[in-house]
Amino acid sequence: MSEFYQFVYRVRGLLMIPPCAVLVFVRLRETEWDTVLWSVGLLIFLAGVGLRVWAQMHLHYRLHIHKKLTTTGPYAHVRNPIYIANTAMLIGLTVISELLWFLPVMLAWCAVVYTFVVRREEAHLLEKYGRPYADFLASTPRWLPRLHGRDTGPIRVRQFLWGSVVAELHCFLWLLPLILKELWF
Repeated sequence: MSEFYQFVYRVRGLLMIPPCAVLVFVRLRETEWDTVLWSVGLLIFLAGVGLRVWAQMHLHYRLHIHKKLTTTGPYAHVRNPIYIANTAMLIGLTVISELLWFLPVMLAWCAVVYTFVVRREEAHLLEKYGRPYADFLASTPRWLPRLHGRDTGPIRVRQFLWGSVVAELHCFLWLLPLILKELWF
C-alpha cells in the first residue's frame, strides 16, 4: 500500500478544512437568496447526517463495539455510505455558504480525497477480512448505490439508534462557522 494513500487516509478529516475555509472566509459572488439557500442547504446537509447515522447503526464505528464486516443497511447498497454522506454534508454547507460557484470545486475535492482514502481502506479491509470482503467488493458498487440491496435477513439495529445519533452529533459543528459568517456579515 502506498505511503501516500496511508497519509491521505490519516489526514482525511483535516483535508476538508481548506475547502470549508473557503466557505467561511470568501464572500466573492455570494448568491443572496438566504431563505431558499439555507433551506435547501440544510436539507442536503441533514440528508448527509441521516445517512451517517444509518451507516453508524450498522457499522458501529464510534460505538465501541466489536467490528465485523458490515454488509447491511446502506452497505447493502453501496460500499462507502459514510463518504457519500460526508460529500452530501459538504455540498449542503456549500449551498448554505451562498457560494454556488464553488459547488463543482467542492465536489471535485471530495472525489479526489475520498478516492485515495477508499483505495487505502479497501486494501486494508481486504487484508483483514479476505474472501468475504473480496466478494463484497465484487457485488457492491463503490459510489453509485444500487436501488435494491441483497437480502440481509433481520437486523436488530434499533438498539444502536440512540448511540449512533449521539456519535454523529459532532457533524453539526460544521454549521457553526457558517452561522457566525451569516451573523457577522
